[in-house]
Amino acid sequence: MSGPAPRLPAFRWVAASALALPLAGCVAPRGATPPAPPAASAPLPPRIEAQLAGLPDSPPVWDTRPARPDGIRVTASTYVVRPGDSLGRIAQTTGAGIDAIAAANGITEPNRIQPGQRLRIPGGRYHPIAAGDSGIAIARAYGIAWDRIVAANGLSDPYILRAGRRLLIPEPAGTPGQNLEERAAAFRIDIDSILTGGQPAIAENQVPARPVDNARQPLPPTAAVAEPREFSGRFAWPIDGRVVRRFGPGQGLGEKNNGIDLAVAGGSAIRAAADGVVAYVGTGIPSYGGLILIRHGDGWITAYAQAAELSVTRGQAVKRGQTIGRAGTGDARVHFEIRNKRAPVDPLKLLPARS
Repeated sequence: MSGPAPRLPAFRWVAASALALPLAGCVAPRGATPPAPPAASAPLPPRIEAQLAGLPDSPPVWDTRPARPDGIRVTASTYVVRPGDSLGRIAQTTGAGIDAIAAANGITEPNRIQPGQRLRIPGGRYHPIAAGDSGIAIARAYGIAWDRIVAANGLSDPYILRAGRRLLIPEPAGTPGQNLEERAAAFRIDIDSILTGGQPAIAENQVPARPVDNARQPLPPTAAVAEPREFSGRFAWPIDGRVVRRFGPGQGLGEKNNGIDLAVAGGSAIRAAADGVVAYVGTGIPSYGGLILIRHGDGWITAYAQAAELSVTRGQAVKRGQTIGRAGTGDARVHFEIRNKRAPVDPLKLLPARS
């Protein structure tokens, strides 16, 4: 690296080649310092270790606020709706969760239940959501993939959890005989789980916080962030460079590229491809290195990976063309993705043509 970075809040320099960092999910009491992850099977080069050791860090809420696996068991049953009942009251009576009850009975409008209606109450373990809990932290505490919890509870965009509600936790589907700590230690996250489980829970009547203007005004890590409502309509190239790997299947079995890889000049500016709000900044997914996720409204998301400098913060509003980070030094590469409602789309079909 050419020199130290300004120490702005949530502003971090990262090593673009640090791909072997593990993400472990050990269970810790709420409020306690999360345990250190186990050593990587393939140690990083000493130069990279030294760079990472001296960097300012802004850990995500699922690391600073680990959830406790203190769910309660609820027996499957049938409930007959009484006059004056609401899904919230039924959930309190049965011990189940509002979302799980609605999903199990195909209820899309929670206020439209009728006296005499028979509702199926799904049995299982229910986790009580506390303020600041994130989906990733809850999933990691139980060692259950977050997408399975999303499906079991019928969660949908914008995936903001509400404190005081309960989440149905599916039964483990991992290696037989694994205990809770072993499943949690094997837990991994990906871009999709950050997008659907990265927001901290807020009170039932609370609204998400408005985006901030710059990195010097960071939002509290426990604040859920409001997203853009409408997409500005077009994307711009995120960096000047040559496409060296395209979207789609690779040569290896099961290999797939969810975006494009660009060879760029060392230290090149990485720019926001469209107006939006930063949803994530960090190094929590080893294979992506320094990663920035931006929401653009209408379900559009962009991802910028292998960054060596991250110069924005979660919850920051950005404009198309604004510098959000920089590539590494030397012969650097940057990975770029566009997703629509979380599904990867070929960026070359949406970016402006160029010679």
